[in-house]
Amino acid sequence: MSKNAELNAIEITYLRHSLGLSAAQVAELSKSTEAQVLAWEAGEADVSGLAAKKLLELDETIEMQVLNTCDGIEELFKKEPKRHLSFVVYPTQAIYTQYNPEFLSALPLTELYNTAAWRIKKECKLVLEVDVTLIALDVEAYKAYREKEGLKESRENRAKWAATQL
Repeated sequence: MSKNAELNAIEITYLRHSLGLSAAQVAELSKSTEAQVLAWEAGEADVSGLAAKKLLELDETIEMQVLNTCDGIEELFKKEPKRHLSFVVYPTQAIYTQYNPEFLSALPLTELYNTAAWRIKKECKLVLEVDVTLIALDVEAYKAYREKEGLKESRENRAKWAATQL
């Protein structure tokens, strides 16, 4: 789909829902108001080109993450045939921001990261026959695990902690 594609009311609504965003979040991302977003979705106003472009870019970024992650998992399982994984997801924006500053330019909201994790979970089940469990990061439990194991903060160690939660 072209990034310049015009979206109608139904398309913008379902794109927003598929990304797991509220109307207020779309307004923030598109530099508009929540009332404008709701007007677009009700068909009372033309959808902002900036909003459509931004949401389509986010959806494309998520789809690329799904593709790349699933490809990586497939390669991993050629060497180590596990059938169950866990992914950390983030219960609040503050926790997401603290632990994932590298994603803020591509996926600025925790909902977008968690949507990507959900899509990866579904793709892994359907295509790779791998079960993925989404584990909400419990900061205190994670810190205790790191202290007990003598580990530093890293994405890999968050993944190891998540595996202990299965």
